[in-house]
Amino acid sequence: MVIITGLSGSGKSTALSVMEDMGFFAVDGLPAMFAVQMIEMMAHLDLSPFSGIAFGMDLRQNAFPAEFDQALESLKKKNFSPYILFFEAKPDVLLQRYATTRRPHPLEKEGLGLEQSLSKERQSLSRLRKKADLVLDTSGYSIHDLRRVLQSKWSGLKLLGNNLRVHIISFGFKYGTPSEADMVFDLRFLPNPYFIEDLKPMSGQDKPVADFVLAQNPGKEFFARFADFLCFVLKQYEEEGRFRLTIAIGCTGGRHRSVAVSEALADKLKTLGYSLSLEHRHLSLG
Repeated sequence: MVIITGLSGSGKSTALSVMEDMGFFAVDGLPAMFAVQMIEMMAHLDLSPFSGIAFGMDLRQNAFPAEFDQALESLKKKNFSPYILFFEAKPDVLLQRYATTRRPHPLEKEGLGLEQSLSKERQSLSRLRKKADLVLDTSGYSIHDLRRVLQSKWSGLKLLGNNLRVHIISFGFKYGTPSEADMVFDLRFLPNPYFIEDLKPMSGQDKPVADFVLAQNPGKEFFARFADFLCFVLKQYEEEGRFRLTIAIGCTGGRHRSVAVSEALADKLKTLGYSLSLEHRHLSLG
């Protein structure tokens, strides 16, 4: 159980989104006084698919500091020891962020100016800050930096093996390249089953076509190198904080070569624990 709190504009909402991507059940804007009731309600749910629980709490409630202390005591009485993440940033950085987003600070509704609101909030949360297990100053962080820090902190908690979600699309160049693809590979150098009379009516999902494409060279050697390359690249994307990647694999009509290689690649990545989806976009057209 993780509680994310801290100064407004310091990156709490972004952090909560990152935790959600990492497999946490995330709730933002939870009043501190409801923390125990929320836990009791969730006790009746199947939370086994989740890595943990993350609550976002902040100064949107006026009595937040006092209520937070009470909530913490109540949780401890029920044998919960939440990990408290406190986010902050330098005053000039927070001012710049508010100027960029043009969103009002929670305390401005009390008639305070932005600088006064930021100062009062920092003072109000000073005692809570001392209770935090980890204080993160995000002044020099980009969104990607923050993602990397949180991922490294909870690197042992992985929902389904690898965090990276891979979507593979087989397609035909004659029908157009998928616009959403992050990586595009052209297989038109491989021998084409289309010109083999017995194989022409089949697709890459049929074993004779798959064997023709991948059980002999150059397809056999190509796939070994291709799979090694992608396994290396996907690992780098994951370490960089990427959560989603779309790989498009194309041949002329999108029916034989691209389908066979996409199927083989999907099988390979599944064995490595990647969360994976597969789409044969032009199979029925090729």
